[in-house]
Amino acid sequence: MVMDVHGRDLRYFAAVAEELHFTRAAERLYVSQPALSKQIRMLEKQIGAALFERDRRDVRLSAVGAALLPHARNILAEWESAQETIARAVADEAAVLVVGMSTSPGRGGLLPAIRSRFTAIRPETRITLRHITWHDTTAGLAEGTCDAAFVWLPLPDPDRYRWRVVAEEPRLVAMPDGHRLADRDTIDFADLLDEPFLALPDHAGPLRDYWLATDARDGRPARIGAEVASTEETYEALVANLGVVLLAAGNAPLITLGGVVTRPVRGISPSRFALAWRADDNRAILRDYVRACELATGTAPQQV
Repeated sequence: MVMDVHGRDLRYFAAVAEELHFTRAAERLYVSQPALSKQIRMLEKQIGAALFERDRRDVRLSAVGAALLPHARNILAEWESAQETIARAVADEAAVLVVGMSTSPGRGGLLPAIRSRFTAIRPETRITLRHITWHDTTAGLAEGTCDAAFVWLPLPDPDRYRWRVVAEEPRLVAMPDGHRLADRDTIDFADLLDEPFLALPDHAGPLRDYWLATDARDGRPARIGAEVASTEETYEALVANLGVVLLAAGNAPLITLGGVVTRPVRGISPSRFALAWRADDNRAILRDYVRACELATGTAPQQV
């Protein structure tokens, strides 16, 4: 026997089965008692058996009704769960994905390439780009103001995040054009050990040490000429001859505005620029943005 029973029929049946009172069940369902009774009779006719035993005082489940009730509850619970899942998916489709950055990831048209691939997957989702100052080396991830972010590695508290490296670039040294080493084509990092360096603020943690190349100093502490927290501050400190600074090759045009030169450095590792996100964020919308990034950059799916 094939029956097409609607979810409404099962909700009505379950309400009466739980209340064992048609008037109370009707009030609970916000329908009239006659309409509820009619719907139950139609369901009984469709099933071919009575679901309730009624007299003037009591309503009781019949044997058929008692057999149906646990299945009706399971179906209703599954449907409620499905509705919640659908609602989340619909919200996801219409969501706004906020992407943070402290340094523009303009390398080789990266952002347009990611956007076009993401839009192909999720045409209804809007991407909002948010600029975050260097004071937050996670570019909004730590505070939860951004869903994903383009950041320089290493990150503080790395276990909190996942990432894909999107660019690996040599680290250059920037210096005033009148610096004693400015006439060299390439500079050994050993020749910079005694130079004052421009540094990120202390709270930048491992990223401050990275841009000071602490790991290449053999335990010798860096001399700090000044702390800087933006491209503008870095440029002004350079032309004021307060120190030299390491930077990624792709950022050299932001600094060499006049009076500043950059040179390749031997003896230090290249910089790594990455798309990062919180490790506990497993939303489909975020996975799709990461996938779009992988497609745009040709990066492998494992964390680098």
